[in-house]
Amino acid sequence: MSRKFSSRVIYSAAHVVADPLADNGPGRPATVDWDATIGYRRHLWDLGLGVADAMDTAQRGMGLDWEATKQLIRRSAEAAGPDDLLACGVGTDQLGAVSTTMDEIRATYLEQLAIVEDAGAGTILMCSRAMAASAKGPDDYKSLYSELLSEVSGKAIMHWLGPMFDPSLEGYWGSSDLDEAADTFVEIITENASKVDGIKMSLLDAEAEIALRRRLPEGVRCYTGDDFNYPRLIAGDEFGYSDALLGIFDPLAPLASKAVQRLDEGDVAGFHAILDPTIPLARKVFEAPTFNYKTGVVFLAWLSGYQDHFKMVGGLESARSIEHFSEIVDLALEVNLFPDEALAMDRFNALLKVAGQPKRTLA
Repeated sequence: MSRKFSSRVIYSAAHVVADPLADNGPGRPATVDWDATIGYRRHLWDLGLGVADAMDTAQRGMGLDWEATKQLIRRSAEAAGPDDLLACGVGTDQLGAVSTTMDEIRATYLEQLAIVEDAGAGTILMCSRAMAASAKGPDDYKSLYSELLSEVSGKAIMHWLGPMFDPSLEGYWGSSDLDEAADTFVEIITENASKVDGIKMSLLDAEAEIALRRRLPEGVRCYTGDDFNYPRLIAGDEFGYSDALLGIFDPLAPLASKAVQRLDEGDVAGFHAILDPTIPLARKVFEAPTFNYKTGVVFLAWLSGYQDHFKMVGGLESARSIEHFSEIVDLALEVNLFPDEALAMDRFNALLKVAGQPKRTLA
């Protein structure tokens, strides 16, 4: 049974496990190892974390096509127990990043919303590449999101994904100016507060998140998506705190679970003692180009023994260098991330051998 945290709501944005024998090369339809993929979600639930599924960590828009995404949503919902938190992304994948009409964007969002709600999962309204390419200004965003929120049966989490994660989303909410975009975002939330569970900010800007969460209507949560500054934001300040919906809490799930338990006990120092040392690892995994962070997430899952191979949909295992992987291993060892360090090093050495690099040994 999942452990419920009392002090914070914590979601891990979960990755998918590719079928290593399938043609999962760039531009090919995704073929997923469903047993391993759902098994990883059960691992997260067993640690007490919620699962944010069909998000960018699952390679949404970077290898995971809409047909595979529909299966992911349904299978995850079927696997979730009555106490397991599950929320799934709703977007406009079918349209790509082309300019189109507001009616077509709305219809595509609603098609995906129906899939998520029919599965019994919570809703995360993701940013749309088509919307970024088509909207003429803030009013288009206000009109569309108000209509979408009115169609959600319960409450939705609204996601603001910055261009460092997806360059196609530059200028979302009608402006490339962060303050102007935030004003529009807050206006939409305030006018539809009864339909908004919370917001997820993925801008890697702690000060912007703090400023925005202080403007939220009462009862609307701020789920940090800041994979650089999460301990500080989750711990909070005298004015409030952020809950979490984080991609880095996929590989860091065991440590995140222990840390939030410390918060539940009122041990803020203990919380920081666990999570603060993980920041260098998170920043390495999410370093520019940030959208390739998925490669580090799956790499760590493989080294940790949660899956048997290092293959990804879209061939994204090739998106980072051997030097990058070496630095990730060093930083993961520093925080004792691997359940079995000998296994992790054996697997890493196999990768080094293929790359023509010398073997590494534990210090």
